[in-house]
Amino acid sequence: MSNVTTEQVLAALGTVQDPDLHRDLVALGMIEAVTVEGGKVAFTLVLTTSACPLKSEIEGNCRRAVSAIPGVTEVLLNSTSRVRKPRDPSADRRALPGVAHVIAVGSGKGGVGKSTVAANLAIALAQTGATVGLLDGDIYGPNLPRMLGVNRQPRTHEGRIVPLEAHGIRFMSMGLLVEEGEAVVWRGPMLHGAIKSFLTDVDWEGCDYLIVDLPPGTGDVQLSLIQQTVVSGAVVVTTPSTVAIDDAVKAVAMFNKLQVPVLGVIENMSWFSCPSCHERHDIFGHDTAEERALALGLPFLGSIPLHSDVRHGGDNGAPVVASQPDSAYARELRRIAGALAQRVSIQTLGNVETPA
Repeated sequence: MSNVTTEQVLAALGTVQDPDLHRDLVALGMIEAVTVEGGKVAFTLVLTTSACPLKSEIEGNCRRAVSAIPGVTEVLLNSTSRVRKPRDPSADRRALPGVAHVIAVGSGKGGVGKSTVAANLAIALAQTGATVGLLDGDIYGPNLPRMLGVNRQPRTHEGRIVPLEAHGIRFMSMGLLVEEGEAVVWRGPMLHGAIKSFLTDVDWEGCDYLIVDLPPGTGDVQLSLIQQTVVSGAVVVTTPSTVAIDDAVKAVAMFNKLQVPVLGVIENMSWFSCPSCHERHDIFGHDTAEERALALGLPFLGSIPLHSDVRHGGDNGAPVVASQPDSAYARELRRIAGALAQRVSIQTLGNVETPA
């Protein structure tokens, strides 16, 4: 029996490409801790996100490549993940300490379910094992405390605000700092200060993803966020209606103008399945958002159906991904979360020549 070497193992794994990045796993720094004992080979596959939708495919390709080496009798593969930070942050924007990626969730208009989508995506990412923060950037209309079932004020530790925890994520909102029903009546400079404080005075240390739920439109909060920190990318939420999509296109144009990559478009309230006749009804239109996204050269991340359970979960502090994980809409939200994490990895590693 021939002696298997570490070099042979790395050479074999060097033939396995990441399906998204089209580069080999060894060059991307995704193979670690290779050991060889006789014919038994062990190694660690370090995925770029715990939410990787192609995990099984990559693992299978690795096993087959190593098993093909003459003399290999057993392959022990350990999979883990490590979210990579962007390599070259903008010189005039500071990355948040300890946060790998800030992801903005925006929309052109209100009423499209953007906050519902943001909350469920954050929880879905956390369910994969990622450390996730959720920042409610809607200063005037902070709805996320109700959606997450959180209504207590945060504490401070060593001069920093400690975000609250709910459904496996860290969370901060202006709604936690004011009395219920109290209106926040502020001009632009005060909004800027609030966003700065939520970014720098809150302890987000260790987050793989910080999801920022932006208010609708293209105003002061969006500018403040993007001016003050490195935003890895943005997600635009819309419904299939023509009015909502027209406004979503404006949101895309804003992010493009501010040099924030648009990671994709999500269509919410895409259709309704009648519980009596079981027929699908396209209440707001059909495939319009997907067509427009593809026409703009943007990834279409997926469609979420309209269902009363989604609304009920948000009204009662039990987001559907957490409260009804086996439902069709929860499964779609988890799939979209995986697609989003995939886009972040592509955005981060697609143009680098060496591992981060």
